[in-house]
Amino acid sequence: MASPLETIEQYASGFDALFGLEVLDTEGEHVSARVKVRPEVCQPYGLVHGGVYASIAESLASIGTALSVFDQGKLAVGLSNATSFLRPITEGHINATAVPVHRGRSTWVWDVECSDDQGRRCALTRMTIAVRDAR
Repeated sequence: MASPLETIEQYASGFDALFGLEVLDTEGEHVSARVKVRPEVCQPYGLVHGGVYASIAESLASIGTALSVFDQGKLAVGLSNATSFLRPITEGHINATAVPVHRGRSTWVWDVECSDDQGRRCALTRMTIAVRDAR
């Protein structure tokens, strides 16, 4: 099983690398990251694709949970993702912060907020992560 640092490195080199996730902070009660807006993460109208917001949320909640349950021999995997899109982002960065709202034995629930560079809320996600024994 990967160590906490290896867990973050695995996220950084996998799917998250395709859309450009940059993890900024994994300390304390939150996980934060950003993604630079570029044509590859936008839909045909020039707006950030909704799947990018959902992917950011799943990654941050998974990383945060994995870092917390690793020492118990557990791993974290996405279980449910409900993302609401509030305002489009067309330039700059998608800035995201994930905060846990429930830390259970078998599931964790996170709220993830994405904002633009002006601090305007652009998407909200309620993310549920399953906590399982590592094989």
